[in-house]
Amino acid sequence: MRFMAMASSFALFFLLHLHFIVSLPAIQPVLTVASASRAPPSSAASLLSHNFYHRTCPDAEGIIHRKVLAWINKDFTLAPALIRLHFHDCAVRGCDGSILLNYRRSERDALASKTLRGFSVIDDIKAELERKCPKTVSCSDILTAAARDATILAGGPFWEVPFGRKDGKISIAAEAEKVPQGHENVTALINYFQYLGLDTLDLVALSGAHTIGRAACHTFQDRLYNFNRTGRPDPVLKPRFLNMLRRQCKKGMDLVFLDATTPKMFDTAYFTNLEKKLGLLVTDQALVSDERTSSFVDLMANQPFLFDSQFSASMVKLGNVGVLTRKNEGEIRVNCNFVNHRRKK
Repeated sequence: MRFMAMASSFALFFLLHLHFIVSLPAIQPVLTVASASRAPPSSAASLLSHNFYHRTCPDAEGIIHRKVLAWINKDFTLAPALIRLHFHDCAVRGCDGSILLNYRRSERDALASKTLRGFSVIDDIKAELERKCPKTVSCSDILTAAARDATILAGGPFWEVPFGRKDGKISIAAEAEKVPQGHENVTALINYFQYLGLDTLDLVALSGAHTIGRAACHTFQDRLYNFNRTGRPDPVLKPRFLNMLRRQCKKGMDLVFLDATTPKMFDTAYFTNLEKKLGLLVTDQALVSDERTSSFVDLMANQPFLFDSQFSASMVKLGNVGVLTRKNEGEIRVNCNFVNHRRKK
């Protein structure tokens, strides 16, 4: 029996490694979440390049990294904030910087976006790049690279970011409300990720970003007092954990660490916490109880290298979702908050 268990574990380990290989951006196509009129995502993403700015703005990555470092040194909570901001951008209309547009009824103005942060970091980076390389580096590329650098500065893995995204001109609040908010079931999460061109392994790996960061109490308050309208707390919550959360959540907008044990370290504690029933959000804890995701949770909890490798691969895939790369698509915004002014003919 012990041999059979070891063989089964090895088979799952092998399959996960195989999944890493087929998940690489040069091989795995990425589906678009934007309108059907856009080019097929695989061809759009193939126009991205690691040396896209080598001639036009050779220090672009350096400027982005130094700015992100300076901001995170002042406020570590900006690391998870930038990763989350990048996800919310890519989850609506693809990675086109539409979450950065700042006007009434834009994605940024949506109720689901009220706790997003990091906009000032992107504005600061953009201002510096406009001084050094005017009208060259897109806001969507800045946000994508900033999320990578934030991960590294939090102790997470490195991955190469391909560049060449253009900025979208449309941002609609109603579309942002569809992004998962922490109370969905696993089926809804899988379906949403498939909509983005991501799979179940990507879902689990990217959920691992919750190893750092915080959540507003209103996103899980029903678990503390009235789970599924039963008038009782979520039975999964251990009494000690439940009492701790009740003490920390005096108001709906109070913030609680997503990782109860090592909240400022990018590690696998998020996954081990799930196995100990210490997941904060419904969407977190559900990953360990659903057979479609539980095996991946177990592997990443016990294999830090696998988590780092898959998180990198999944972030590359996320950054390729719905990108605008063709000449007749998007623009290079001068100010990330607004679309460029059109000159009157």
